[in-house]
Amino acid sequence: MMITTKGRYALSIMLDLSLQPDDSYISLAKIAERQQISLKYLELIVAMLNREGMVESMRGKRGGYRLTKSPADYTVASIIRLAERSIAPVSCLEGEVNSCEHAYNCLTLPMWEKLEKLIDNYLESVTLQDLIDKKV
Repeated sequence: MMITTKGRYALSIMLDLSLQPDDSYISLAKIAERQQISLKYLELIVAMLNREGMVESMRGKRGGYRLTKSPADYTVASIIRLAERSIAPVSCLEGEVNSCEHAYNCLTLPMWEKLEKLIDNYLESVTLQDLIDKKV
């Protein structure tokens, strides 16, 4: 498993918004400047976060984006899973059902399944607030 820029940037955007006052909306231009992310790429990622209810938007001169919940309520796993669609270490574990024709006699499958659970459990245990507080 390799986290792409989409996953890393989604996490960076959520952290950036976490550091802003609760009631303020932050423009994409400000986030793009602070995070050094292309505004076009940022728009795609924020649209995905907005569709899934992780952020909310407000139009207008003082508009922008903000979190819909407290930073303590967002896990890193939820953000990465949304951006990447999967945190599976191997492709055969990406879907809900393993459709690999060799799964029944794969000697490495139990190891990959255990690794996936370890990764998932760890990322589920880390919140945006933990990252802000440097508790990881």
